Amino acid sequence: MFFSVGKYFKLLRITSWPKNFFIFVPALFAKQIFDPRDFSLLVIGFLTFSIASSAVYVLNDVVDAPNDAVHPLKKDRPIPSGKISAQNAKIIGALLYLILIVITFSMDRNFMMIVWVYVVINILYTAFLKKIVIVDIFCIASGFMLRVIGGGLLISVYISKWLILTTLFLSLFLAVMKRRVEIANSTSAIEQRKVLQDYSLNFIDQIAAMTGSGVILSYALYSVSERTVGSFGTERLVFTTMFVIFGIFRYMYLVYKKDRGENVIEVLMTDIPMIINLLLYVASAIFIIYFYKMWIPS
Repeated sequence: MFFSVGKYFKLLRITSWPKNFFIFVPALFAKQIFDPRDFSLLVIGFLTFSIASSAVYVLNDVVDAPNDAVHPLKKDRPIPSGKISAQNAKIIGALLYLILIVITFSMDRNFMMIVWVYVVINILYTAFLKKIVIVDIFCIASGFMLRVIGGGLLISVYISKWLILTTLFLSLFLAVMKRRVEIANSTSAIEQRKVLQDYSLNFIDQIAAMTGSGVILSYALYSVSERTVGSFGTERLVFTTMFVIFGIFRYMYLVYKKDRGENVIEVLMTDIPMIINLLLYVASAIFIIYFYKMWIPS
């Protein structure tokens, strides 16, 4: 019974749902994460994006099944392994899209638009955009950006331009790291995914350095911007930059030295230093944003 259910969990990629926590980012920095109404809206938004991402994954797996069947890792996915037939997967995918239509059309229109932009971009990515060099990276990165923008629209909060830039660079950085692992670790992956032939490790490494630097600089500038300092009543958020720097460096280490990084969530959830760093960042950011002035009055 467990294995029967497990194959459907793998088809829906439940383990990738934590990516949708990006939707909570605007609320955290807008000092509204503890607002019951906003939090409940974001939980619904999180579940909506989870359904949307699962629908996209199912479609992608159906289309890519022939290539995945000869991939050293992807061959164990439910469809190429034969655990779930392509026909049943199509039915599940269709049901997910119907559920998504029902849910989104009862939500805020701006948020609904963001969700469907995400879906359309991913459908186009599956169809042909993944074959276009550089465009494929931006398509992967767009998902994180849209989650953050969607979270801001859902609770009607202003998102700092520096925070948007931080998210953009972080999204591109993670997408580039994913491509690097694919290129470095599997000759068969390059043969199956023709766009990888247009990249080289040197080219990827240059993009990684640029986007990683962009994350650090954008976040640092956000933490000391006039609007941020005025909103939080302190410049102390700048100290959380060290966690951002460590996170970027640690992720690069795992990709370059340990050949990990193709699955972002797998890295974040299994690497102990990354877990500790993430927890320390979240705890310190929440303390500085919400409680610093209360505990340490000026």
